[in-house]
Amino acid sequence: MLSAAEIISPDVPQWFVMRDLKRANALHPAYRQLAEEGFEVYTPMQWVVRTGANGRRRRERVPFVRDLLFVRSTRSLLDPVVRATATLQYRFMRGAAFGTALTVRDTDMARFMGATAADESARFYSPDELTAQMYGRRIRIVGGPLDGYQGRLLSVKGMRKRRLIVELPGLLTAAVEVDPDFISFVQ
Repeated sequence: MLSAAEIISPDVPQWFVMRDLKRANALHPAYRQLAEEGFEVYTPMQWVVRTGANGRRRRERVPFVRDLLFVRSTRSLLDPVVRATATLQYRFMRGAAFGTALTVRDTDMARFMGATAADESARFYSPDELTAQMYGRRIRIVGGPLDGYQGRLLSVKGMRKRRLIVELPGLLTAAVEVDPDFISFVQ
């Protein structure tokens, strides 16, 4: 997340944190609408099992947080779309000047998207769900799809799989599965 001192010009593309106020069962959510309009959009997705009208169960990918999406664009291109769509809003920074949109650094976003794309079974957590006891040892990944990533292991009693914690500070945390052969412990 960018601090108030790091706010960039409105004509420079950046990742904006946005809200989609449409219903959970909406046929055309904002992340699809914006993607169709040519914007780069990212929404953390998870698999759920749903029962259809005919009673059949099926797996479906749905947003982890229904109203959260990230859009990479300039403010000047995104403002007209937000004004035209009543259910689409910017998320704003607390403690900053009025109307300062919440943004995420390109490097943080690329790291988060890369990690969650590498693991289809990534687990997402809100910032208040992870406690200090769940942050395990510091590690570095050597080899594999997450080569070069550093972070902490998710430490949950009874969990057999090794998971690396990847964060968007203050917004969202993901735990992605890591092959134990690629883990190198850092002192």
